[in-house]
Amino acid sequence: MLSGVVDAIRAAGGEVYAVTSEPQALAARAEEEWDLSFECVGDPHQEIAGAARHQGMLDLRTSEVGEFITRDTAWAVSHPKGFYQPGVLALNSERLLYRWESVPNRANMGGAGGRPTEDYVWGEIQTALADTAAADAALDEAPVTGGKAPPFFMFSLMLMAHGWFLRPKAFTYQGDGVNPMQRFPLVLMRLLVFIGCWITAFMLLPSSWVSLALALYAPVMILGIRKVYRTFAVETPE
Repeated sequence: MLSGVVDAIRAAGGEVYAVTSEPQALAARAEEEWDLSFECVGDPHQEIAGAARHQGMLDLRTSEVGEFITRDTAWAVSHPKGFYQPGVLALNSERLLYRWESVPNRANMGGAGGRPTEDYVWGEIQTALADTAAADAALDEAPVTGGKAPPFFMFSLMLMAHGWFLRPKAFTYQGDGVNPMQRFPLVLMRLLVFIGCWITAFMLLPSSWVSLALALYAPVMILGIRKVYRTFAVETPE
């Protein structure tokens, strides 16, 4: 989140918290290593998310923890009730000022993209604060999002590239201080080089050899992409 937005919210008398279904130890570690200016709160048993749902404020979707999450991490992942999808909730003592919840689908990479921008959310909150007679904010179903998510098929190819084209690998936090999504450019370059190598091979080597190699490798890529399509939530927005 932009530090300017955080400062503006605090200047208006508010505070910002990031609530995650990770254990508190990992939440605190991410806060420190990503140098965040707001507190990260672990909610592995989904008590905070459950309270928001029970009170009718926000109903976050919950996904099961699969091998995409548990594999290739530097620690034992603990999500006793799964992990919840992204959401934003802003409120004061009187009413709900803003709320948004992710509907995972292939257009937003199973919930990994399609999130509202900080400036947009803060603008919506300011509008709500200015209208003191307004009721609770309705769920925002068409927010301004940061950038456009790649097609889901391309996202699947990038997961395969992240796993060195042997199996799909999720962009999970590895405890190295790097935001997982910052690996996207490197993985995209890896994918382009991979495709370029096949094209070059067809140009320089006997096509029968390269065709045979591609035929032998194709099942690996097909199985990996099918696994991504089966694993990621693809709920259709209402």
